Amino acid sequence: MANDTKVLRCAIYTRKSTEHGLEQEFNSLDAQREACEAYIKSQAFQGWKALPQQYNDPAYSGGNLDRPALKRLLAEVVVGKIDVIVVYKIDRLTRSLADFAKLVEAFEARSVSFVAVTQQFNTTTSMGRLTLNVLLSFAQFERELSAERVRDKVAASRRKGKWTGGTVPLGYGTKDKKLVIDKSEAETVRTIFKLYLDLGSFSKLVAELDRRKIVTKRRNTKVAKYRGGIPFTYGPLAHLLKNRIYVGETHHGGKWFTGEHDAILDQSTFDRVQELLKSNTVKRRLKFSQSGALLQGKLFDDNGNRMGPSFSSKNGVRYRFYVSTAMRGRPHKAGTVSRISAPEVENLVKAAAEERGIPIDQIVKVTVSAACIRVDAGNIKRKQRTIDIPWSPKPKGVATITRAPDHADEKLVKSLVRAHAWLADLTAGRYACVEDLAAAANINPKVVRQGLRLAFLPPELTMSVLNGKATMALKDIPKTLPLPWAVQRAMIGYSSIECYGTSGPLMVISLDPG
Repeated sequence: MANDTKVLRCAIYTRKSTEHGLEQEFNSLDAQREACEAYIKSQAFQGWKALPQQYNDPAYSGGNLDRPALKRLLAEVVVGKIDVIVVYKIDRLTRSLADFAKLVEAFEARSVSFVAVTQQFNTTTSMGRLTLNVLLSFAQFERELSAERVRDKVAASRRKGKWTGGTVPLGYGTKDKKLVIDKSEAETVRTIFKLYLDLGSFSKLVAELDRRKIVTKRRNTKVAKYRGGIPFTYGPLAHLLKNRIYVGETHHGGKWFTGEHDAILDQSTFDRVQELLKSNTVKRRLKFSQSGALLQGKLFDDNGNRMGPSFSSKNGVRYRFYVSTAMRGRPHKAGTVSRISAPEVENLVKAAAEERGIPIDQIVKVTVSAACIRVDAGNIKRKQRTIDIPWSPKPKGVATITRAPDHADEKLVKSLVRAHAWLADLTAGRYACVEDLAAAANINPKVVRQGLRLAFLPPELTMSVLNGKATMALKDIPKTLPLPWAVQRAMIGYSSIECYGTSGPLMVISLDPG
């Protein structure tokens, strides 16, 4: 008589919260799987059969569903490859009531059963579901209680000045779970603080640190982006200069406590740096508040980046602008217009608003693109009020370039030639990567990457530079450039560039990104 029992495909899921014991030949995951396999064999008369695939999540918390093996298991459920999910205990699957509700809903939608071999219940009845919820409530309570105990222990240790782990700052190492001074790095920290007091600004400090090849702390980690050893930027530099750990204190819950570790800086030096930081911050705020920026906080480019007020001075004349915040470190994310004259956009918006009887302070948002300026005046009489002002960036004449055309920028010429030589070396395979080339030239890889951008400038500008007739300086070219030439020309900040030959202008290249 043929056996008509339907085969039920059983997937075994195992999880362990920590790495402790995983190195053992027979660890917790193996024990869980062995127990589940034994249970499946006991149900063989009902057609249960264990799948060979293993769904193991070692060192993953049960507090969320962000686990690789669990995601793979759920994907198999969706495509109908699993009939029964078997776990050792219910908290191996999840410790969250909310997550469990989602899982049960997903299982029921695919007619997938769920079994915990050490906790007998039936999810098809109301009593079985109540039992599950009670068990999960205790599992979640246990997880939250453990987390509270850890937080309390960390807080108590920090109040006593102990190091409880985390990112080790530049200037220190760890020994016996305590911070100890790294002499060479400590000297680097003192140098950075002294240079900031001498130079008085972040921009000058960053340039000087690059010149001295001073970089962030190098770390031994498997993840490349966390290894450090890269040039300082404004954010990490500001964090370092404000870090009270250098005067022998530890931080917790917004408060600082006397630490067990030795200080790298004296209190006087640290206090003077904090005063200078505060003074520079106040000055920047005053500049912005005195700039008369009518659209401050309301102006955006067409990629959604806020455009903040800025200004430049030339021959005693002050020029106001709005500049996309993406231009500071992320120029490739800027909109089609990354910089616009403040008086121009303010006058256009004011005129359009006054013409329609809209108070200027009622304007909610202004978006600038290469085609138009869109003004959002919010809800007026329960109707959305939007004004589109036709507009395109005005071409700037050659007069906006301050250098005379018969004076070539030697730095730009040398940098351009060097960039093409570097590109040729990399293309020919003489160096495997930028890091190898930088090591051979004894310079920082960041310098090479920024220098290589010059090898991808528009050809007509490249020829004009090499001929020594370009009305362009190295400082006029942003440190980061996208590949499209039209976008490059717009980012350089000029609407037109005249390229000069031996007998006068050769051509005029329009820089309108449209």
